[in-house]
Amino acid sequence: MDIPVLHRLALNESPYPPLPSVREAMQRAVAQAHRYPQFYPDDLTERIAAWCQVSPDRVAVGSGSVGVALQLLRAVVRPGDTVAYAWRTFDAYPLLTAMVGAQPVAVPLSPDGHQDLGALLATLDRRTRVVVLCNPHNPTGSLVTADALSAFLRQVPRHVTVLLDEAYVEFARHSALPDARSLLGTHPNLFVLRTFSKAYGLAALRVGYGLGACELVERVRRQQLPFGISTVATAAVKASLRADSELRLRVDTVVAERERLRHELVELGWHVRPGHANSVWLAAPDPIDEGAAALTDAGVQARHYPGEGLRLTVGSRHANDTVLTALAGAPRPAPARLGTA
Repeated sequence: MDIPVLHRLALNESPYPPLPSVREAMQRAVAQAHRYPQFYPDDLTERIAAWCQVSPDRVAVGSGSVGVALQLLRAVVRPGDTVAYAWRTFDAYPLLTAMVGAQPVAVPLSPDGHQDLGALLATLDRRTRVVVLCNPHNPTGSLVTADALSAFLRQVPRHVTVLLDEAYVEFARHSALPDARSLLGTHPNLFVLRTFSKAYGLAALRVGYGLGACELVERVRRQQLPFGISTVATAAVKASLRADSELRLRVDTVVAERERLRHELVELGWHVRPGHANSVWLAAPDPIDEGAAALTDAGVQARHYPGEGLRLTVGSRHANDTVLTALAGAPRPAPARLGTA
């Protein structure tokens, strides 16, 4: 008999539904569902630009961060070019690379779950058009610091666009977190990707945006799908920006639960490194396959990479307690090998 899924912790979704004020804005917009949205999302672009304190010509809006990433690849990649990224990473990047006819160059993560910036740089050649960095990284939650990112950008050839995926940046609290916006003026080949799916809890509405130099953003906008952002999604994003302080409190709660979950897993013997996204990463050689089985038996759906790792989205406190109970009953990991620093 199939075990029912009680806690969906596989897709790094927010455990919270939209705020009441956001739901009200969505409901008002539904009343106009018989009308087309804007041909291009100019009003939303201007609102996001003001919120980010940049000019509107530095902002591209699309169908989630995935949609904006595809727009970028279509703008700068030609068939036969290469796209470099660390692996493992967000599962969409190999798919998007194939969609634009490019060749993937997958660079293994370092043993501690970080993106190997030196190895990525070594792969860049005349065929490379895009190199992807996820910061914080998906799925490990590791961080590229401000100094490391600046050094990396200085060494990337100008013909290579750096796609900096910051889908989880709102959950990062590290003092060395880069201020990517401050780098846009000196690095015209940098494109910063963000989303309203994670911290803002609007995953089903599919709104993401990118920040970059005016010329690069103009090329990305040429790939914009007409009528691509719905009126309901636009209303939800605008209402969410007005409720920014309330949503930050929700993010703070997720961060606190992430730290509680990590510390209690360490107490259970799991070797969990600090992470900076809305998830916790368990890696082999800890018994992650047995842990995944225990979670399934407990009705918890997690992101399982067999023999490699287990990504646990931070859920509600009840969901996280269910995770801890399930993993407490799983086979215990071997003694620490590299520490948890």
